[in-house]
Amino acid sequence: MERVVGIGGVFLKTRDPKTLAAWYRDHLGVPVDPDQTYGALTSSGAGEMTVWSTFPTDTQYFGPGPATFMVNYRVKNLDAMLTQLRAAGAQVEDKVETYEYGRFGWATDPEGNRFELWEPK
Repeated sequence: MERVVGIGGVFLKTRDPKTLAAWYRDHLGVPVDPDQTYGALTSSGAGEMTVWSTFPTDTQYFGPGPATFMVNYRVKNLDAMLTQLRAAGAQVEDKVETYEYGRFGWATDPEGNRFELWEPK
């Protein structure tokens, strides 16, 4: 059985992505560069990265619906995880996107919350 191996990212919808990102940087120490809306936290032991990012309220990246956040889960085998989810009857998007830092897929839980799966390179 495939399992999630970590949190790859936490994404928040906001009216003003840059201002909220700056607030998290200034008050919680989230490593967001000035004029950016995202940063990366890296564990000291395994070197695994978790992305933290703000998105505008009208983003379609979180899928349809009123969700104000989306979680990205790190997986070892994206194809196997997507197959497993489909076999369980989950709503899984057909597209898989590939970038230099890994592959991504998306699915929705039974309550309509879209989540992202990331298989790092």
